[in-house]
Amino acid sequence: MPTLSVVVPCYNSADYMSHCLDTLLTGGEDVEILVVDDGSRDATAEIADSYEERYPGIVKAIHKPNGGHGSAINAGLAVATGEFIKIVDSDDWVDESALSALLSTLRAFVTDRTVIDLVVSNFVYEKVGKKNKTAVRFRDVLPTGRVFGWDEVGRFGKRQYLMMHSLVYRTELLRDAGLRLPEHTFYVDNLYAFEPLPHVRRMYYLDVDLYRYFIGREGQSVNEEVMISRLDQQLRVNRMMMRHLPRRDSVPAGLMRYMSHYFEIICAVSSTLSLRAGTPAALDRKDALWDDIREWDPELYWRLRRRMLNLVVNLPGRAGRQVGVVAYKAAQRAVGFN
Repeated sequence: MPTLSVVVPCYNSADYMSHCLDTLLTGGEDVEILVVDDGSRDATAEIADSYEERYPGIVKAIHKPNGGHGSAINAGLAVATGEFIKIVDSDDWVDESALSALLSTLRAFVTDRTVIDLVVSNFVYEKVGKKNKTAVRFRDVLPTGRVFGWDEVGRFGKRQYLMMHSLVYRTELLRDAGLRLPEHTFYVDNLYAFEPLPHVRRMYYLDVDLYRYFIGREGQSVNEEVMISRLDQQLRVNRMMMRHLPRRDSVPAGLMRYMSHYFEIICAVSSTLSLRAGTPAALDRKDALWDDIREWDPELYWRLRRRMLNLVVNLPGRAGRQVGVVAYKAAQRAVGFN
């Protein structure tokens, strides 16, 4: 059994997927690489098959009709045989020395029969044209080098949250949690990083810059113009996250605090994209989202509205909307996302 299964969702990825796969191959036989061709219309399928032929027993090509990012992750999870599982998008890659450190850590858990539900590592924004890359690290909020639970998790900063890029789950935990991501929907990585968390009990933080998150490809799903055009899907995922948010006192306080923090950030993103769209319909969608949150959980609604991020993006009137956009652009420049 491989230590780690890596699912690589691919859709028309022929121009860049080889770089991703080559960095993963440095893990040798400890890594099972599941290349999921999601109904591509370029040479993605042929490239996936060529890697499977050259690296039998390590690379497996999976071909399926187009169903979107979530569908590709579902397909990989269904056949993964590794003790642990990670998602690496085909236009991203991993740092090879950090991958070696991760595999050494995971092997030790397997050998010692130490049950770990989630391993967290750092990720780096690899933004085109940005000389100084921004690394998102968690050493100030997570204990380093030992097993811990939610009661030991600190308070995350506004630019800190456990994106999909940071996470290595125990494979069976995702299956036991019944994770199944929606098809034909963008931004489901937020659900992947959110929905299973109430099932996580034992965690480990490995302080290495493992995941390289590429930003700047034309047409990329996180391109701001693309996100605005897909506002309906962003809002759909936002509402799905709302429904997976536990009720207070039903989970450890540290978990509730973190999930509320993550949800707050996604609400701010949804609201800001609505402001950036600037159309009456988009502004109505923003108001409808907040109405839904208030109906779902009035206490949560008022708690979130008092937080700085959502206070700014919900200022009334045209001047208020302009302030929200300015705040968003400042964060965009500082961190380098989109």
